[in-house]
Amino acid sequence: MEISVLYEKVHQLPFSMQQEVLDYIEFLLHKSHQHISSRKPFAGCMKGTFTYMSDDFNAPLDDFNEYM
Repeated sequence: MEISVLYEKVHQLPFSMQQEVLDYIEFLLHKSHQHISSRKPFAGCMKGTFTYMSDDFNAPLDDFNEYM
C-alpha cells in the first residue's frame, strides 16, 4: 500500500475518526515494540527450564579418553 492512498483515506474521515486512527496506529506501534523486545534473550532467562540433570553430567566421556 502506498502512503498516499492511506493519507487520502484518512483525510476523508471526520477529525474525531482521524484521532481514532492515530490512537490505533500508536497502539499497533506499541504492540509491535513489545513483541520484538519480549523476544530478546537475557542472562538467566532459561532458569528453571531444565529440571533433571544426570548425576554423572560432569563425568568425562569415554569417547574422549584418547585425547586425555
